[in-house]
Amino acid sequence: MSQSLDIDLLRSFVAIAETGVLGQAALRVGRTQSALSMQMQRLEGIVEQPLLHRTGRGVTLTATGERLLVRAGELLRKHDEALAELRGEHLSGVLRFSCPDDYAVVFLPYLLQSFASLHPRVQLEVMCAPTPRLHELLARHAVDLALVSVAADAAGDVIRHEPLVWVAHRDGAAASLDPLPLALGAPDALDHRLPRQALEAAGRAYRLAYASSSLSGLVGMARSGQAVIVLTRTAVPDDLQILTPEQGFPDLPSVGVTLAFDREAPTALTAAFAAHVRKFLPAA
Repeated sequence: MSQSLDIDLLRSFVAIAETGVLGQAALRVGRTQSALSMQMQRLEGIVEQPLLHRTGRGVTLTATGERLLVRAGELLRKHDEALAELRGEHLSGVLRFSCPDDYAVVFLPYLLQSFASLHPRVQLEVMCAPTPRLHELLARHAVDLALVSVAADAAGDVIRHEPLVWVAHRDGAAASLDPLPLALGAPDALDHRLPRQALEAAGRAYRLAYASSSLSGLVGMARSGQAVIVLTRTAVPDDLQILTPEQGFPDLPSVGVTLAFDREAPTALTAAFAAHVRKFLPAA
């Protein structure tokens, strides 16, 4: 007897594919790891092919799994659109969303465009600021939810990981100066504290030459050739270079990306946008 692709199985499969870790995927779909493993066994039985490679560090997709991931995303999107239309779930209202500048440049255009196509009656207000300032906004209920940075090993629903990298002008001399001239953001942000800790552990002298809480300000300082900056890898402009350990720069850790809310029980609109971000923000 033929079997059909179950929507719940596909949703769990996509969560595993995007997180690469059963524990994080289980948190996202609200199941235990053992229940999630059983779901994947069922799905592999339906398609009659292995979908996942299980390793000590997590899971990766087989070639069949990669093909299914593309189809699963299409099926889930069509399913959710159809169900919302049939239920008359036409969300409306104002949603106040915030995130750091580098996430806004890389992820925000796609997230906003795809959400607007599903919910054209929703008006989104977007504010950009460093993660510590975003938590202050959430505490004051000035925004509804925020995409924030956390330590890479933080507990909870980490949606993706972003490597931090050293960045400088391609022909500038700043990278070779002693002490190293740095331009960093907010002192209480991870992308300020982690680079300083790495340099101090490596025994490399540095000085804080410039400061800016905006991505454009930091990039401008790097382009001037007067300072080295630290960005998430996805936010590095093509005209700047990433500095490596061979050039005397210690490896930097990754930061996690997750969602934070202004209240324990978010509104239906806030929950819908959060689910959209978790579903469509690409995993790294």
